[in-house]
Amino acid sequence: MSGHSKWSKIKRKKASADAKRGRLFTKLIREITVAARHGGGDPDANPRLRTAIDEARGLNMPNENIERAIKRGTGELEGQTLEEVTYEAYGPHGVALLIEVVTDNRNRATGGIRHVLSRHNGSLGNQGSVAWQFHAQGIISVDAAKYEEDTIIALALEGGANDIKKEESSYQIITSPENFTNVKEILQNNKVEIAASELTKVPQSTVPLNEKQAEKVLKLYESLDELDDIQHVYANFDIPEAIMEKISSQTG
Repeated sequence: MSGHSKWSKIKRKKASADAKRGRLFTKLIREITVAARHGGGDPDANPRLRTAIDEARGLNMPNENIERAIKRGTGELEGQTLEEVTYEAYGPHGVALLIEVVTDNRNRATGGIRHVLSRHNGSLGNQGSVAWQFHAQGIISVDAAKYEEDTIIALALEGGANDIKKEESSYQIITSPENFTNVKEILQNNKVEIAASELTKVPQSTVPLNEKQAEKVLKLYESLDELDDIQHVYANFDIPEAIMEKISSQTG
């Protein structure tokens, strides 16, 4: 959990630059399209779609882009034939990787992933070798300096949250995917500002890394995340906060 949330913060710092290059917009449009295809075009009844739309709006994606992506997903507009594929892999130092892809060309996606893994001392695993280590969760972050802990706990539990943890300067509210939207709505209806939220895959156990190991694993992680076909990369590393901040400052 802690390793996941630390890396998520660094990724959010990079999000603005990614959006300017258009790469993040492309990934979000694909996510919206696939979410609408599988769960329907109504975000109130489709938590995955609602989350993707919220993220897109948070990055100032125009509403017409969002609406077109939804219509492509529901079949109202023609578009690319997109396929979802999950790859299981290992990085250096025994780190497990779960790689989720949305692509219009599986051969291109597989080739790109193999190339990146081979450059960073990683390898693809067999089906079932890694996925069992991860389980789906919703994670909602709230600034701890702005709200009383008892208030956040009460509201989160009212919405069906599984757990609430204090991590550094924020409350991390952990939910099932099914209760994710409900918890967010209860917080928002009670004027609680949500700093960040996501549906994600969290490892059941983690691999601790020192600074040199962390640098190698994060280079692999970033290289995978930069491939156009890849939507999400989940990993089970655990890196101390001081090391994570040091690496982040060195890479800008």
